[in-house]
Amino acid sequence: MAHPKSRISKQRKRKRRTHQKLSSKPIAICKTTGESHIYHNAYWHEGNMYYKGQLVIQADDLED
Repeated sequence: MAHPKSRISKQRKRKRRTHQKLSSKPIAICKTTGESHIYHNAYWHEGNMYYKGQLVIQADDLED
């Protein structure tokens, strides 16, 4: 069984773990609408749904 030669201090252990945090999600700006949104996600703008700058669902379709 392996044993460490010396105890690792709390400070040293916590320094090592600081690199394991979540990063913020990348945000893109649509060229068509100018709306900011998360990459690879559809988003709503003025009642219409867009994905990759293309209209997916129009507001008129929802009223039927």
